[in-house]
Amino acid sequence: MEIRGVGLIDINALFGIRSVRQQKRIEVVVQLEDWDNTREYDRTGLDQQRTDLLDVELPLVTRPAEPRQESTVICEVVAMTHLLRYSGVDSATAFNERLIRRMREKGGAAGEWRTTWKRL
Repeated sequence: MEIRGVGLIDINALFGIRSVRQQKRIEVVVQLEDWDNTREYDRTGLDQQRTDLLDVELPLVTRPAEPRQESTVICEVVAMTHLLRYSGVDSATAFNERLIRRMREKGGAAGEWRTTWKRL
């Protein structure tokens, strides 16, 4: 593995054989990219994207990254969120349903919230 500023390291020699996997299934793809002011990013997690990797369709999360941001923590949160969805817990959908229910109770137009939310 390469660590910027340190160079190439041997994971097996440093941390032992238990720290190395021979194979691992990829379950979600996180695409980090430079911030683009002209692009509209999904802020809610409702608009789930997918991508093909070696003829396997996988969930895709595109995330703008900044140089001093903790990208590893963000990627770990994406992975944990994916595992929750896989187990039946979808925070974005639950929030959406609560919001629509509350808007209906207050007499609002529940179908228009998504457009409003994206403009924020």
